[in-house]
Amino acid sequence: MWQYHGQQRPAFADEPKPHQESVWDYPRPPALVASDHRVRVMSAHTLIADTGRSVRVLETASPPTIYIPPDDIVMAALTEVAGSSWCEWKGAASYFALTDGDGEVIAWTYIDPTPAFSDLAGYLSFYPGRLHCTVNGETVRAQPGGFYGGWVTDAIAGPFKGEPGTNHW
Repeated sequence: MWQYHGQQRPAFADEPKPHQESVWDYPRPPALVASDHRVRVMSAHTLIADTGRSVRVLETASPPTIYIPPDDIVMAALTEVAGSSWCEWKGAASYFALTDGDGEVIAWTYIDPTPAFSDLAGYLSFYPGRLHCTVNGETVRAQPGGFYGGWVTDAIAGPFKGEPGTNHW
């Protein structure tokens, strides 16, 4: 088990059930882990992405964020929008909305990530609270808090950053 700041998993962390991962066993800085799980992203009845070769970003206290290679995304369905943000680990992010949508940001990418995250270059992640996302057929739930892009499934034990009372994490 990974140790958070030299300590065991915090006492308030949920005990993972068999076949679950605890977000409190994820590292900081985050780790990239290749995945062959079937990941699908849909908007209404339109398939946006379908892959069996995603990358999961695992970071302490957050559900995995799943990044999909651009070759497995219908890029014509997306339009880059103005604005950016900065991640202390990955660098500058760019954002996307649905081409036929209302301009709401639904995805982001790191075009030129930091060297430690270069494997993510051009991959996109989607906000599961704004689209229908699945992992191996299970509907993904959005990470609490609105800002974060973690993908919550039954395979993950929390609590998660973004839930009420987690501002100090």
